Amino acid sequence: MKKQLKLGLSFLFVTLIVAIFTLLSWVLESGELSMSALEPLLLRSSESAPALRVAQQSEPQQVRAQDAWKFVYEKLPDLPIENNYISRETGKVDPNNTLVGRLIRYHVFVKGRPPNYRFDWKLSLADYLGATPDYLVEDVYPGKDVLRSNPMEGDRAAIQSLNRVQRDALVQALVDVFSGNSGQKSVPAAGGKPQGRSNSPEITQPQPGDAKLLAP
Repeated sequence: MKKQLKLGLSFLFVTLIVAIFTLLSWVLESGELSMSALEPLLLRSSESAPALRVAQQSEPQQVRAQDAWKFVYEKLPDLPIENNYISRETGKVDPNNTLVGRLIRYHVFVKGRPPNYRFDWKLSLADYLGATPDYLVEDVYPGKDVLRSNPMEGDRAAIQSLNRVQRDALVQALVDVFSGNSGQKSVPAAGGKPQGRSNSPEITQPQPGDAKLLAP
């Protein structure tokens, strides 16, 4: 009886060991299969990462509307700056509230025109020249709420003092900046005074036919 019991226990022990080894073998094989299945995915992910970085680097740099005026003055340093208006908040002259900055805000935010087309910029300049039905409105003109005096009439006079060549150069500079063709790699330092004169420069007075701004 004892002999049969020992044999039964031995058989049970051997069976248990075989079952354990079989289970371990299955677990290991399953793990290898899982890793094999993941390898192509990991490989594709590692290969696509550099391509993604290159694609991101190749995208043109986006210029914010509030920074674009700095690039324009870098391209056209002789443009009137008209930044001698006093801020209501600080009581001091705000050097960053410029003619071109207000023109951009008028074009983009007041009129809702796209900033990367020459024709739309010509429309906005024509508003300043009084050549379109869309005359400037003091109540919504940029700077009215933050400056002690409304700069609209001064800006209108500054734009009208430009000759046609200067206006065309301004339009092209604006299109280049917003189209990513400005050639700039970084935004000029905030608060930096643009290179140019703080008052309107002495420039050629408008010539007959200059109001035909919309002509191609």
